[in-house]
Amino acid sequence: MIDFSIVLLYFIIILFVAIRGRVSKNGTAEEYFLSSRNLSWYSVALSTIATNIQGYQFLGMMGSAYLFGLAQANLEINAVQGILIGAFVFVPLFLKERITTITQFISKKLGERIALLYSIANLGLFSTITLGAALFWGAYAADIVFAEQLSILHQNRIIRISILIVFLGIFSAIYTYLGGLNAVVKTDLIQFSILLLGGIIVCFTAIDKLGGWEQLYIKTPDRMHLHLPKNHPTLPWTHIFGLFFLNINYWCANQTVMQRAIAAKTVSHAQTGLMVGGLIKYLMAIIIIIPGIALYGVLGDTLSEPDLAFPYIVKTYLPNGLKGIILCGLFASIMSTIDSTFNSIATLWSTDIYSAIINKNASDKQKIAAGRKAIIFSLGTALLMGVILLYLKFDNPDSAFTHTLNNLRYYINCGIVVLICSAVILVKPNPNKILIIFLITLPLNMGIQFLFPSLNYFIRAFFVIIIALTLSIIFSKNKLNPIFSLFIPANQINKFWGWILAFSLLLIHISFH
Repeated sequence: MIDFSIVLLYFIIILFVAIRGRVSKNGTAEEYFLSSRNLSWYSVALSTIATNIQGYQFLGMMGSAYLFGLAQANLEINAVQGILIGAFVFVPLFLKERITTITQFISKKLGERIALLYSIANLGLFSTITLGAALFWGAYAADIVFAEQLSILHQNRIIRISILIVFLGIFSAIYTYLGGLNAVVKTDLIQFSILLLGGIIVCFTAIDKLGGWEQLYIKTPDRMHLHLPKNHPTLPWTHIFGLFFLNINYWCANQTVMQRAIAAKTVSHAQTGLMVGGLIKYLMAIIIIIPGIALYGVLGDTLSEPDLAFPYIVKTYLPNGLKGIILCGLFASIMSTIDSTFNSIATLWSTDIYSAIINKNASDKQKIAAGRKAIIFSLGTALLMGVILLYLKFDNPDSAFTHTLNNLRYYINCGIVVLICSAVILVKPNPNKILIIFLITLPLNMGIQFLFPSLNYFIRAFFVIIIALTLSIIFSKNKLNPIFSLFIPANQINKFWGWILAFSLLLIHISFH
């Protein structure tokens, strides 16, 4: 009962904070979508990482760490590369143009048609796979850990998880609908603190059961390598090439992630916030990946389903009370992603579609209303996709489901990487040719998969992006902006810490090779 009391208190606090941060009836569109462009570096850092951390990290990535070891940490720590590029290349450009959406930046560089396609692609991806996956993982995790208590909802597991999906979706949509980015950021600060506390508890519990940190190298030495052989079917060391470009997509061209940086007070606040976020990613890699490895050291390969690693630790080793904190941490990781995605969908729809095409003379009140309607619509698509993913997971329970979802996302993300890179590195991009190249990335991806079915999906993404970018450069007369001129630090302090963060990533790869 104490666990449910903690969870109930959590939801009450989140709703209270969100309502207090809601936009007034006379609020402006900039206030609703960008929190009046007044976010400090710490808000940028904590809200961005809270948005990034999802249930699939605690379940899916911890499950993959149980299977593959430290190599799974590449998906966390290599985010630093994307964060640095986002902070020093894209943020100065975005804030210089005072854009509301990344679509507006692409429109200036590549034209309105490509910008519209970019916006539609992101709206489609956010309102289906992104939201659906977040809802699925949250409900799935809650049911695994608290199946006995939650059986009051329904005896059938699939129906029970579906009910949880609906509840999490509606609750997150309500406070995002009311408060916009300001409410999202304020609740994210609380949610990040809770998910961090929960993650630390799980990590230290797993290490304690293993017998100490040194036992990682004694009992699981084969799982303490960042780089697996190049013929590994899921995480060969060569996957970092594809991950390089896909991190550009996530940390530089993703409205959900970049919206905080766009809403920062200054370039310096945005860059500092993102770099602090990069440091936090190292911490998240520890508390997400290490417990999975430690559990393998305790149990061996006896778990029937890898995604049970996190729930097993919680159910088996944690006392009542702490379980409630962990469940709140899970809900926090889910809801911080869901609310941010809802807000980004509202921003993209209102700015890129409604105000730019449907009603070019829209008032602030009409823009906010349009954004809120987009939240309601995307709630419906998200709930549907969450249930679909639930059935897919139950159809193949033995797989590391996080990689299944990544594979689906990358069909679209490859084309988005080509767009955002072309907009920055080309002196005079050819919009018509780049539009065609963007459209062919999907069949190119499917064609390579058909011809080379065993090719790792990260490597396939790398080849798709390289081929497409090469064509973009060729059709734009090979004129590129000097690479180093693209990096624009706000001041010498930011430049210094940017280099330190870059060298730290290199050192980690060398140390844990």
